[in-house]
Amino acid sequence: MAHLLGAESLHVAYPNRTIFDSVSLGLDEGDRIGIVGRNGDGKSTLMRLLSGRIEPHGGRVTVRRGVQVAMLDQADTLDPDQTVGHAIVGDIPEHEWAGDAKVRDVISGLVSDIPWDARIGDLSGGQRRRTALAAVLMGDHDAIFLDEPTNHLDLEGVTWLARHLKQRWTPGSGGLLVVTHDRWFLDEVCTTTWEVHDGVVDPFEGGYAAYVLQRVERDRMAAASESRRQNLMRKELAWLRRGAPARTSKPKFRIEAANQLIADEPPVRDTVSLAQMATSRLGKDVVDLLDVGVSYGDKEVLRGIEWRIAPGERTGILGVNGAGKSTLLKLVTGELEPTVGRVKRGKTVRVVTLTQDLAELKEIEHQRVNDVIASKRTTYVAGGKEMTPGQLLERLGFTNAHLATPVKDLSGGQRRRLQLLMILLDEPNVLVLDEPTNDMDTDMLAAIEDLLDSWPGTLLVVSHDRYLLERVTDQQYAVLDGGFRHLPGGVDEYLTLRAAQVKAGTGRPTASGSPMDAGSEASAGAGGSAGADAASTLSSAEQRAVTKEIGAIERRLSKLDAQIKKLHAALAAHDQADFTGLAALTADLRALEDEVGEQESRWLELSEQV
Repeated sequence: MAHLLGAESLHVAYPNRTIFDSVSLGLDEGDRIGIVGRNGDGKSTLMRLLSGRIEPHGGRVTVRRGVQVAMLDQADTLDPDQTVGHAIVGDIPEHEWAGDAKVRDVISGLVSDIPWDARIGDLSGGQRRRTALAAVLMGDHDAIFLDEPTNHLDLEGVTWLARHLKQRWTPGSGGLLVVTHDRWFLDEVCTTTWEVHDGVVDPFEGGYAAYVLQRVERDRMAAASESRRQNLMRKELAWLRRGAPARTSKPKFRIEAANQLIADEPPVRDTVSLAQMATSRLGKDVVDLLDVGVSYGDKEVLRGIEWRIAPGERTGILGVNGAGKSTLLKLVTGELEPTVGRVKRGKTVRVVTLTQDLAELKEIEHQRVNDVIASKRTTYVAGGKEMTPGQLLERLGFTNAHLATPVKDLSGGQRRRLQLLMILLDEPNVLVLDEPTNDMDTDMLAAIEDLLDSWPGTLLVVSHDRYLLERVTDQQYAVLDGGFRHLPGGVDEYLTLRAAQVKAGTGRPTASGSPMDAGSEASAGAGGSAGADAASTLSSAEQRAVTKEIGAIERRLSKLDAQIKKLHAALAAHDQADFTGLAALTADLRALEDEVGEQESRWLELSEQV
């Protein structure tokens, strides 16, 4: 693969902090790289360095001659006096861009609901963001850098973007660098992950799931190494105190397979215990929506809604923007009364909503964090353990230094975490999360999900973050055409339903003035569902052949796994001084692991066909 650009010994430092210290890395054709790390560790800075937006304090960035790089920044860089059409295609004649399938796909996937001749300055923040993303994707660039591209995209938009990027950035077709907190998107699009932390950048093969497995293994090995070092130091101290001859032992080393790392991990939630606790706190009745409908004038938003929310229920709610999700939640919280039907609430129900606008913090923004927490409960039970608010703060990524910080001086992610903590300390028994992932990095999202796993109440989540929905909820419902539908097949079923809805012409309409009115429905239908894209078109004979090959691959993988375990055991027992023998065993091990990768790739390819 040809080299596109690279960084050598990058150094970025400020008076009170070093962001990067001698970082070297590169981007090659065909690379699809996701960047993860804590907020403030330098993800966006790294992207701006590589794109040439800013200069490093030391080291250099080199770009191969002729390579064109485009970047979607988090800041709004569009000219407010331009029209949408000019911002996206510039001065290119309509007959040229309208005949390009790639251009049509981008327009219908991102801006089909925005008038083509609308002024940029008159658009909403989300519409401006989607227009800027479309402009970047429209160009014929060798490499594109996307900083939080999924912001302001709904679930279908995120699915479309993932499909588009995978089709466009195939091996040898350019480079892609993306910063996002959307873990499903990272897993779907990226083949490599860079973790930015403590002034360095660590590369990992694969998307988010592979990164997590490798990071756990790295941390396990580091912990084992530290444990061995401490044991050696204790032995050394004992020898020094006794004056006896030092004793040595051969170090033994082996790498655990990923499934062994998680073999002893319990399920993320004890659903039975949580349901029992929720019932004891709530009783049998929570909120029942009985044949409910809501209309605004002549416009019917919801109709015939029948939903009996159970104690301890964990439900994700899906739907396009404007489908009625917020109206539905207002019925549950009591902010809105139905036009028809009735809402029945249990006597002990206390509903609290984690809002998007951080309203809970506006009145206390001049108080220090420890003063805010001191006004709440002194203890909190999480996962069967009693914790202080300070321990909860630490669990959510706050340090002692943050305790004396005024709320107004916290970052967006810190304010979001403090908002959630304040709500949990008030101990509601029904919690509504409305887009809770804003301003969160992947580590903090994992910490919040861990905290919610032990929360004994009813949880309702509205989010475009697919990973979060599938992680913290046990079932999903969709608001479709004013109705409320259970989704046994989860998000994939929702995307399939939406694709069929758009194809039938009953989906979200295209705004008048869009140049893609004629073709947007077909294109949106194609991009609306990963499940629909993978729908099987094989004959019965072909399906039998594919199923047979899958079975053969699974048997081969089982044999390879057994052989790899034997090699691990042989490595552990081998004389560590025999470097030739170790090298031969290691070479055999790598050959087997390479074959496992090839077989798994083929298995995934075949499984999408049946």
